[in-house]
Amino acid sequence: MGTATAGRSSRATAWHNWAGNVTATPARVVTPASVGELQEAVRRAAEDGLKVKAVGTGHSFTAAAATDGVLVRPQALAGIREIDRTAGTVTVAAGTVLKDLNTALAREGLSLTNMGDIMEQTVSGATSTGTHGTGRDSASIAAQIRALELVTADGRLLTCSEKENPDVFAAARIGIGALGIVTAITFAVEPVFFLTAREEPMGFDRVTAEFEQHFAENEHFEFYWFPHTGNCNTKRNNRSQGPAAPPGAVSAWVEDELLSNGVFQAVNSLGRAVPATIPSIARIASRALSARTYTDIPYKVFTSPRRVRFVEMEYALPRERIVEALRELKSMVDRSGLRVSFPVEVRTAPADDIALSTASGRETAYIAVHMYKGTPYQAYFTAAERIFTAHGGRPHWGKVHTRDAEYFAGVYPRFGEFTALRDRLDPDRLFGNDYLRRVLGA
Repeated sequence: MGTATAGRSSRATAWHNWAGNVTATPARVVTPASVGELQEAVRRAAEDGLKVKAVGTGHSFTAAAATDGVLVRPQALAGIREIDRTAGTVTVAAGTVLKDLNTALAREGLSLTNMGDIMEQTVSGATSTGTHGTGRDSASIAAQIRALELVTADGRLLTCSEKENPDVFAAARIGIGALGIVTAITFAVEPVFFLTAREEPMGFDRVTAEFEQHFAENEHFEFYWFPHTGNCNTKRNNRSQGPAAPPGAVSAWVEDELLSNGVFQAVNSLGRAVPATIPSIARIASRALSARTYTDIPYKVFTSPRRVRFVEMEYALPRERIVEALRELKSMVDRSGLRVSFPVEVRTAPADDIALSTASGRETAYIAVHMYKGTPYQAYFTAAERIFTAHGGRPHWGKVHTRDAEYFAGVYPRFGEFTALRDRLDPDRLFGNDYLRRVLGA
């Protein structure tokens, strides 16, 4: 898209997200070099009658950041502002990419407690949509926020924490861009530690029968089921004394290239061209897995490169419903004529206290379904969504779903609290767009 000089606006070509399933043509693009310039851009947009949306790296699969008004790119607002070792916090500008934060913290001997498996997002984009990893006791990235700054619709800079504007803090940690534009985030951090990762193939029937046991025994448990097979790959990450013992070159190639990137790209392209080959590919790929154990600092264990592009739907279910829902999903795929080349991912999260967190007020497990970019996904996602919603599921705010405000009012006890706050902070919907109108109401 057209680039903008810092603090100035430029005419824009069409913007599209990472997966390529969302496009938008903003009236102008702004790249503010300071918070003051961002405040001015917000005020000017309001004067011109234009909506305003901030966009990070476009890793959301929804149109949460799409606008025909002013598109704010916060990449110039990046870097660590302050490390407070006594409080155990780090304050970073909103446009900081998670990958840069993780490496900068590691240099300082610090780490986030938990994180997702992709680190290409900006910190504000990741937290605003509820990005999460998997954890028995440690929750999403947003749940690790201790304070944040927000430019509101009237151009003011609002600081929020448990002590300062606590009502805004309770909602704005996962605000989907509806309450304002986040300019800085203060995260809880801790001294860097080692994780030992144990990966092990396991049959679908066994892993589902033993799910609660694996969850209880491991700090971070997740697994992947390969559709058209009875095969899964399990991952257990637990703290250890170290020392670092990263995966060997061969196992790293199998995981990062065969199963995640280069070869995986090729077999998905084959599957897209000849769908009948997909079940055979799935059986071969799932049998290529072997058990491995390795130890490293957190971000090197939690995260991995993702170069193969896809479209994703993910639902958060009450943890006690996850096995039943997954068995229903497997039964549906087995009965259908669907051809699914991507594994189905299952993760967990403890209950948290953020109004629109997918884990708000309940112990949670997630099921994520994916389709290779360019492959028709509607039939698969529609059938999966029917299963997930029957179990009271809450869709990830940044991933494909068809739910609306009426549905969310029924599955989020604090939904009205969020929309009332939005009415107060943005009564004219300066930060609105079609997606927010659907999920939050007019």
